[in-house]
Amino acid sequence: MSKKSGIKIEKGKREDMIHSIKGFFLDERDEDLGDLASSLILDFIIDELAPEFYNQGVEDSYKYMNDKLEDLLGIKKYRK
Repeated sequence: MSKKSGIKIEKGKREDMIHSIKGFFLDERDEDLGDLASSLILDFIIDELAPEFYNQGVEDSYKYMNDKLEDLLGIKKYRK
């Protein structure tokens, strides 16, 4: 669990993310990071960047649901 954000990630998923970070640094920067360095980078991403992605997802969901609600209201039938 990330200390700052409180986001919990399953152990297996966290290991996959750490593996991805290590692969990225090896491919892009020719740097062989260890598990600790990769884990610290992951914690930084979770604490500092993930909230922005989360908030964007909430905003996108809100817009989507609002559009669908307008569609639903558009099919109302009126009595004459």
